[in-house]
Amino acid sequence: MVRTPLTPEERERGERLGALLREARGGRSMVEVAASAGLSAETLRKIETGRAPTPAFFTVAALTEVLGLSLDDVLRRCAFVPA
Repeated sequence: MVRTPLTPEERERGERLGALLREARGGRSMVEVAASAGLSAETLRKIETGRAPTPAFFTVAALTEVLGLSLDDVLRRCAFVPA
């Protein structure tokens, strides 16, 4: 199965999500947060750096729970805003 290329907007949204998660993680280690969310540290690293800009819903939901974020806030802060 061939994955369609991401649009610039999708890449930008992924970068915003990664920045938000890094900010919310604060001083906690990537390994600690990833393990608490049931993910590998490499998966979290890819999301935070924008290399995985479209993570699965349940991945984002698990991370928001561990980091004390609401899904509504993540949506509001990461949604595409037309210029």
